[in-house]
Amino acid sequence: MTIKQLHKHFLQCNSVSTDTRKVLKNDMFFALKGEHFNGNMFAEKALLNGAKFAVIDEKEFETKNTILVNDVLKTLQELATFHRALLNIPIIALTGSNGKTTTKELINVVLTKKYNTTATFGNLNNHIGVPLTLLSLTNDTEIGIIEMGANHLKEIVFLCNIAKPDFGYITNFGKAHLEGFGSIENVIKAKSELYNYLIKNNKYIFFNADDRVQKEKLKAYSNKLGFSQNNSEHFNITFLEANPFVKLKIENITINSNLIGAYNFTNICAALLIGTYFNVESRDLKNAIENYIPTNNRSQVIEKNTNKIILDAYNANPTSMEAALINLAKQGSEYRIAILGDMFELGKESEKEHQSILNITSNLNLDRIILIGENFYKTKNSNPKIKTFSSFEDFKTAFNFSEIKNATVLIKGSRGMALERILNL
Repeated sequence: MTIKQLHKHFLQCNSVSTDTRKVLKNDMFFALKGEHFNGNMFAEKALLNGAKFAVIDEKEFETKNTILVNDVLKTLQELATFHRALLNIPIIALTGSNGKTTTKELINVVLTKKYNTTATFGNLNNHIGVPLTLLSLTNDTEIGIIEMGANHLKEIVFLCNIAKPDFGYITNFGKAHLEGFGSIENVIKAKSELYNYLIKNNKYIFFNADDRVQKEKLKAYSNKLGFSQNNSEHFNITFLEANPFVKLKIENITINSNLIGAYNFTNICAALLIGTYFNVESRDLKNAIENYIPTNNRSQVIEKNTNKIILDAYNANPTSMEAALINLAKQGSEYRIAILGDMFELGKESEKEHQSILNITSNLNLDRIILIGENFYKTKNSNPKIKTFSSFEDFKTAFNFSEIKNATVLIKGSRGMALERILNL
């Protein structure tokens, strides 16, 4: 069956699914394979659960309403590209080390003031998530917003060849996924694959004109639009404060966001820049940013008992961890506590980077630092303000939570640490 023929079957379905537990009536089920599972084995169950078709790549599982292909994953990707080309709508792609999902959400709320948009759900930003997002585009969609993640070289360019973006933005280059990339130089090289694709195809680039690396990489390219605090050649946005929420100014309009930390300033700037390019009116830009409230453990501010909790437990790397700590130190409260969990995917840099974060906390004006996880437990420390626990269970058992009163508390760690559990304690 050709991709064109498969697409006709796809148009008869309501949506696409890769999980039999989430199959809805009239879905098209793709029987993906993983290291420990074979989706072909669940194709019949997907059909019984309501799927209209099941795409498989092992003949022994062929039955009524299955569609046999050579490779299910490759077919999913090719179908997504075909569907994207057929709709022929503007696609905005974004990547970066930190802030991708928040920036994507901000761009989405800004553009929905004028357009019918479809954006990546959550952080489904890999070789499976990107095709699924593209296949969720409909005839009513006017702009698609695609988040792209990577932990190895060549992944971003691979995703670009699936999504074929018309516009792109890179949030930043930081110390994320060092285990896969090997070095910060490779991080820059990998994320810049988005720029390279857009330049090669003469597409449009949005960028942070105050970022030295971005500015250098784009100096010879003209099809671009940047934001800056200082350079009048670019779209000017002024940072006013982050105490704790980011406050900024465009033209004569002051915007009071619900995002904490100066590190979120550039995320907001990107959304304002892109919204301006697509002719969203100033009052709608202001309204969109001011009404956006972060969720899903990302820079959430939660009042609990006598404490103000900054919950940023969705993910962590050395760059985002340092930014969050600096933001905590600038809070005006009398008592400031950092509860930090291990950072993962740092490879051979793990020991050095965890020690570096501990050293940073020692030099900041914080009242107490609590470190959780095997990596932090191995660090060297003589600061009486710092207490380490080898695991979450040790922390849960040994720590006296009644000691935390009238405090501003930062909770941050990698996703695998699931530090949002602290809220229940």
